[in-house]
Amino acid sequence: MKTIVKFLVIAIILTSSFSCSDKIEETYTLNTPEYMSYDDLRNSFQMKSAQVILQPGKIYFKDDFIFVNEYLKGIHIINNSNPENPEKVTFLEIPGNIDMAIKGNMLYADSYIDLLTIDISDMNNIVEVDRDEEVFPYTIPEIREGVAYGIDAQKGVITGYTVTTETVEIKGDDISYQFFPAWESSFVAVDAMNGSKISSSGAGTGGSMARFTLYDDYLYAIDNASLHLFDVSDNTNPNRMKQIAISWQIETLFPYDEKLFIGAQNGMFIYSLQNPANPEFISEFRHATACDPVVVEGDYAYVTLRGGNLCGAIESQLEVINISNIESPQMLKSYPMKEPYGLGIDDEVLFVCDGYEGLKIYNAADPMTLAANQIAHYPTVDAFDVIPLGEILLLIGEDGLYQYDYSDLDNIKQLSHIRINGM
Repeated sequence: MKTIVKFLVIAIILTSSFSCSDKIEETYTLNTPEYMSYDDLRNSFQMKSAQVILQPGKIYFKDDFIFVNEYLKGIHIINNSNPENPEKVTFLEIPGNIDMAIKGNMLYADSYIDLLTIDISDMNNIVEVDRDEEVFPYTIPEIREGVAYGIDAQKGVITGYTVTTETVEIKGDDISYQFFPAWESSFVAVDAMNGSKISSSGAGTGGSMARFTLYDDYLYAIDNASLHLFDVSDNTNPNRMKQIAISWQIETLFPYDEKLFIGAQNGMFIYSLQNPANPEFISEFRHATACDPVVVEGDYAYVTLRGGNLCGAIESQLEVINISNIESPQMLKSYPMKEPYGLGIDDEVLFVCDGYEGLKIYNAADPMTLAANQIAHYPTVDAFDVIPLGEILLLIGEDGLYQYDYSDLDNIKQLSHIRINGM
């Protein structure tokens, strides 16, 4: 992080005009980075009053509280002791936050390149107790179109861009640009080298889109290519242990039965957690390139593949993978979907977030007959991710946080809805 990261992405837009002398004029969009200094970043954590949810991301559940990521801004904390009337209680301002996990009364959250440990034992007095600096790769925010240039990691983290246009003249063959499409993922790594008291024991529960997860005394976090391992036996002071190269474009983590299932754009990777301090590769299941969360129950892994854009060119689908032989996962069946994101499984009830097609619920007792055993469909909910909690389902979508009582599968009831842009 002490060196200058020189990173150039060029995406020329609009048109080029040629003359008889091979003169070319090119007009393109310039994205000039805006920075937050490292000093400002490391003094930015604040506990604030409850805020309007504007751009929700990951969700997490612990005891009677729901934690909702406000993309790149921080975390909303919601008292859910009454699921029919959840109450937003506070907002934690954490610039660059995307993911979270909780062990006991300590919340772990990313803040751009840093890992924060936050004491939430007293919801009236939430404090940052530890910060591990530069444990994640330097990242740059998404560029929708145009040119990002001159990125300098010494200036701090990039929080956005000033956008302008410029026309330049290029003569003859004097063209040395490299062309890339704008990327879909939230961040692209440039590595230069999920009053009131909360329980003091146990871990919480994250959704299927999580990039943070806890197992035993260890916190696992992924970037685009690697698994980062932290010892949290002293939950107030994470100890970074190692970084394990996995594959390019890994996206999600799901722990199950002493194993860690890692969803990637090109497949599913399975690691043993028999020794949680040293995850060991067991096997992988390859599929066509697509965005890919995974959940597991019994002998089956369920994977949603979202095609289109940079996620891939395949048709979107739900795949069921037989993992009874963990060393040789096999495709069992696939089902067409429209725009699948997260999913959840609870006692043979499968919940699938199919984007603009809504929430779909299936009886998964026989994975070969899911399509014929759809229990319910909520087509008006633009669904992103879910957490099934035995009888209550948490769902985060484009228009807010929903809760459903699915204790009676013949009579599933919506309990509450916290809207986006509304208190």
